[in-house]
Amino acid sequence: MTKAIRRERRATRRTARAVLRDRARANRPHSLASHIVARGETAETAKGIANGLRTAAKRLGLVGKAGRTRRTVDGRGRLRRVVRYTTSQFAAALAIYRPRKAAYIAARARLLEVAA
Repeated sequence: MTKAIRRERRATRRTARAVLRDRARANRPHSLASHIVARGETAETAKGIANGLRTAAKRLGLVGKAGRTRRTVDGRGRLRRVVRYTTSQFAAALAIYRPRKAAYIAARARLLEVAA
């Protein structure tokens, strides 16, 4: 077996591992803001929309998975409570979310297109 063949096989395995890793990551629950940022919105927009989506999720009775995350500020990790939602829970909350701000209305439309 030549080096070129081994290199090609390694590349194929690396690609397969990346696909599996991405699939696993997509099925894990994320915070609402993380779902929004992953679909291409800015962090600032995501913060505002996530607040509205939390209310929408509450109206639907959606209960996310409670967890903790570490926020590092000045090199000190602070534990912070978070709630993580699955992709289907995110989509359900997004469906009934009715923003008033023009920027959020446009962002919701883009998010619905990506989700579809």
